[in-house]
Amino acid sequence: MTESPIIKHCFDLEKRTLEFAKNVIKLCKQLPQNVINRELIAQLVNASGSVGANYREANDALSKKDFKHRIKITRKEAKETHYWLELLIEANPEFKENIDILLKEALELKKIFSSIANRST
Repeated sequence: MTESPIIKHCFDLEKRTLEFAKNVIKLCKQLPQNVINRELIAQLVNASGSVGANYREANDALSKKDFKHRIKITRKEAKETHYWLELLIEANPEFKENIDILLKEALELKKIFSSIANRST
């Protein structure tokens, strides 16, 4: 991979989660196409896209209870994304440096959504 995905930290979580999913897609497009990567990529793209989609759903929640539930789903998807990224490193160690950037962002997003979930009582 010639250029690493740049994660721009912003306070607009809708934009930040969208950029995260886009960067995951950019990385996945550069990976070798084989049986293992196809499955990992499918799972990873689904999970990373779900982070932002579920966050947007949380923003449109009809109640505090619904909001907290959707934020917990968002957090779960960030944790799942982290998991698939770890497996992707195992399958593609030559991409570790680039994947590490996304791992860090997935962890930061999980922490942000954990904090939001804990504060929304």
